[in-house]
Amino acid sequence: MSDDAAAPPIRVLLAEDQLLVSDSLKVLIDVTPGLITVGEAGTGAEAVRLARLRRPDVVLMDVRMPDLDGIEATRRICADPAGAGIRVLILTTFDQDEYVYASLRAGASGFLLKSASATDLLAAIRVVASGEALLAPTVTRRLIAAFVRDSHPAPVTRDLGDLTRREREVLTLVGRGMSNSDIAGHLHLTVGTVKTHIGRLLAKLQARDRAQLVVAAYESGLIPRQ
Repeated sequence: MSDDAAAPPIRVLLAEDQLLVSDSLKVLIDVTPGLITVGEAGTGAEAVRLARLRRPDVVLMDVRMPDLDGIEATRRICADPAGAGIRVLILTTFDQDEYVYASLRAGASGFLLKSASATDLLAAIRVVASGEALLAPTVTRRLIAAFVRDSHPAPVTRDLGDLTRREREVLTLVGRGMSNSDIAGHLHLTVGTVKTHIGRLLAKLQARDRAQLVVAAYESGLIPRQ
């Protein structure tokens, strides 16, 4: 038996108010080996309640939810000690939603454009469930940069504390959307060493995941606004 077959399925909670979309997502996820839905929430408040009750690995969260929007629902899920380990993957539309930066600060682990393919959706769920952040340089880096620059002229000041020079370099490159292998090549380090630095950054900055490190890189001024 392979490791994938032996591993428990990734548990997904759907937070989507459009029933047709939610039903379609449920069918797609439930027929995919290694994934299973554990609930469907039609409002933000229900998503918070079900996240606490069902303890999913990933919450697939629509930004625009009735009763409680996806950002506030994300914030409540990520702030709840009972939900430690739950990752939130935000569904967003770049041309319409102005919530990207706020979602990251609320604790989201990544974003998925609603125009994404089924293959991209399933891959995104697996990436986020593994503890990584879904920060594709071609999409999320552009989103973060745009909203930090245009929507937040008065940035939150982030104290980087006792980070070493090398840790600041790594944090800057994480903020620019580089992968571990990209960072390793840029700084002439091994991938293992980069992972060690990122682990220390997560601990020192009390960040949930890589997405929160991106926020820290912008809020600290390591990445200048343009």
